Amino acid sequence: MASKKIKQIAIYGKGGIGKSTTTSNLSAALADMGYKVMQFGCDPKADSTNTLRDGTYIPTVLDLLREKKTVKAGDAIFQGYGGIYCVEAGGPAPGVGCAGRGIITAVQLLKQQNIFEELDLDYVIYDVLGDVVCGGFAVPIREGIAEHVFTVSSSDFMAIYAANNLFKGIQKYSNSGGALLGGIIANSVSTGYQRAIIDDFTEKTKTQVVQYVPRSITVTQSELGGKTTIEAAPKSEQAEVYRELARRVDAHTESKAPSPLDSQQLRDWASSWADQILAIESGEVRNEAAAI
Repeated sequence: MASKKIKQIAIYGKGGIGKSTTTSNLSAALADMGYKVMQFGCDPKADSTNTLRDGTYIPTVLDLLREKKTVKAGDAIFQGYGGIYCVEAGGPAPGVGCAGRGIITAVQLLKQQNIFEELDLDYVIYDVLGDVVCGGFAVPIREGIAEHVFTVSSSDFMAIYAANNLFKGIQKYSNSGGALLGGIIANSVSTGYQRAIIDDFTEKTKTQVVQYVPRSITVTQSELGGKTTIEAAPKSEQAEVYRELARRVDAHTESKAPSPLDSQQLRDWASSWADQILAIESGEVRNEAAAI
């Protein structure tokens, strides 16, 4: 009997954008839907899976390899909320080697030992630092390990700049079996102008917004308690936002190559929004005052 197809997804985003928060809540929501999920942390900080395990850190693949030459893949896998399998690739000692080495090593280890098939997984979700998409960080895209790529971005310029760079990497490898783009997860989008900026960027780059995720104190409270919003506040509006994201990711089947902007186009696009923001925000303030 043929083995089932595992849906492998890479989620990128610049540091501090809420990528790991979004990824962990997505994993938790998918687990609640009955899927067998592995979350694969690809950040050298090794903190991707913390909120799936009550705020605790787990040994990374590179940590284990530094301790002993031979490592069984099972030694690097720990279960968290909803039975989610948690793996952290880790990174080299500070100032030594490539930070992407952990991704390459960890993926090879798990694949060589057929762990994905042995665990009968439905989803493997890679949480990848998106400030740079070269070297090891590009492995999920370049090697076609992930089938679909999503990026977490706010309306801030540096977040969009990082997303646009990611689009360039996806476009580069799109004709050689690389992963394609599923869309943008718009995080911390709570105002009309923030949404308008994201919408315009997706139109310019021929992609789409998968879900709008508003800023919420519920997320902060949950993470201070070492948990995802799905676990800590399951009846909250924010938890339902993450559940809807999970439903949309689950239903997603077709990803495409984006059309990134070149450096000058991106700068011109950003400049064009400087005055528009003031006009949109002023209109929102007037509308709110009229409603009162």
